[in-house]
Amino acid sequence: MTSFGVLAFVVGCGTTASTVVTKSRSSTPQAPTAGGTIIDAQSPQTNYNWYIPITNASFDYNAGLYDEIYKPLLWINNNYSINWKSSVADKITYNSSGTVYHVFLNPKWKWSNGQPVTSKDVLFTWDVIKAASAANAPAPWPYVGAGTGDIPNGVRSVKTNGKYELTVTLKKPANQQWFIYNGLIQLVPLPSSVWDIHKNIDKEIKYLGSEATNPKFVSVVDGPFKLSKVVQNQYWTLVPNENYSGHKSIVHKIIFAYEASNSSEFSALKSNTVNVGFLDLSQYGSRSSLLSQGDVITPMYTFGYLDTELNMFPGSPVRKIFDKLYVRQAMQMGTDSQAINQSIYHGYAPPIDGPIPTVPETQFYDSALSKNPYPFNIEKGKKLLEAHGWKLVDGVMTKGNQKLKFTMLFPSGTQSESDTAVVMKQDWAKEGIDVTLKPMPFSTLISVTSNTKDPSAWQIATGLGWDYDGPGFYPSGGGLFGTGAPSGDGYSNSEEDSVIQATHEPYPTRQKNMSVFYQYELYTAKHLPVLWLNNTATLSVHAPNVHGTVKYADASPGIPQMQYWWVSPTK
Repeated sequence: MTSFGVLAFVVGCGTTASTVVTKSRSSTPQAPTAGGTIIDAQSPQTNYNWYIPITNASFDYNAGLYDEIYKPLLWINNNYSINWKSSVADKITYNSSGTVYHVFLNPKWKWSNGQPVTSKDVLFTWDVIKAASAANAPAPWPYVGAGTGDIPNGVRSVKTNGKYELTVTLKKPANQQWFIYNGLIQLVPLPSSVWDIHKNIDKEIKYLGSEATNPKFVSVVDGPFKLSKVVQNQYWTLVPNENYSGHKSIVHKIIFAYEASNSSEFSALKSNTVNVGFLDLSQYGSRSSLLSQGDVITPMYTFGYLDTELNMFPGSPVRKIFDKLYVRQAMQMGTDSQAINQSIYHGYAPPIDGPIPTVPETQFYDSALSKNPYPFNIEKGKKLLEAHGWKLVDGVMTKGNQKLKFTMLFPSGTQSESDTAVVMKQDWAKEGIDVTLKPMPFSTLISVTSNTKDPSAWQIATGLGWDYDGPGFYPSGGGLFGTGAPSGDGYSNSEEDSVIQATHEPYPTRQKNMSVFYQYELYTAKHLPVLWLNNTATLSVHAPNVHGTVKYADASPGIPQMQYWWVSPTK
């Protein structure tokens, strides 16, 4: 499973601000000051190389950039309500059975060329998604959201009813909130007047796929920023969109700076080469050097989780091993999330025991999971393996010609990720599970683990996970843990499919709706489609003269409202 929100600790990615570690010693001016440049350090080895908001699994980590230049159909706040003021949609109505949805667009939104954002643009998006989701879609497709929210196969029709209205009709009833948050939300408007040039959808998706990696292609946008200049592996420059229909940015430009490692990013903060970034928790002991220069450090948490993923794709050489629940249980019992939280993350990475984190607090967390189903217990995990016929041979659990001996991938460039992988390796070795560690750049790791055409390319991967920030926002796991899930790892279980499907049905009351959701949550926690780890905070850092980065990191979909950021003059 890859992550749409990419748990690579990008500042502001679907975050909720927590306790401020320190406050700036500088006083904030009375009013925002126009001008200035903000240089925002990206997580190590993040290399943005896809610029349109419809993507495949290998490129979905690029959302941190293209979400600043394209407006979503629906803006989801960090309390999981819809912020209509920041959404292209003005409202959505639906029938009681959840089969018909009327989407009304706010006519205020304009493209940067002055043309209005209309239902024709949303219909074009739908046509692109439908064609790019087909099994025979040309490379680089298929579309990453295929299968999430019944998109596209559960949709009977999408029709325009006027310049600013569409009707979406489903083939069968659906839970209305589930379909809005997982299905409709995927229809990010695309500028049909400049992109729909072939009038043949097969040629069109091939054209878009070939141009999506070209930064000059995205010249017409409707978001608060435009892409100005790109130098791969160095920086990506955003400038304000002067025709933006919402709150216009007053900064001169925002630069996303490539960072090779945590240490290089820390040095950039220390030397003021960047003025927005992050402090990796492995560098927590060095925070005083940032605080002494007035920097502000704030822990932020995503609505998501970090996990360890096991390759259960068809054709995977290790599928028969990982498909055994008792193997996954033993590995979970050999994962000391509490120790990882305390020793590596200084208490800023609360362990999770299922698909919904405890922090930030939401209505989706079931208190029944306050007791871990599989607490850390190496001896118990070892005995569980032995009870199923595994025996230690030269320190490795062996059964016939099978050995619990694997290679585990993890993101390079981040010391805390490396430290976590080492702790896991050491603890699993005590159970007789022999793991060789292999670091690689995060973008490469995503590409390898999401490539179903080469299921033998990996066995275990850690440092991945999920933010509930698109294309599936309603956190019921259909795109993650169901059979054939587009963002899964090949895990398949008929009971899991049933509890997921139950969350997709319409219910007369919120109480019944949540009751069904909690059944899904508890089953998924216990059946371990992935190994649960932690929900790790990002220690966001900003210079004392940069304002708004914490206050406006207020959206679940990984879209910090950078148009509200500003810089005060330095003395």
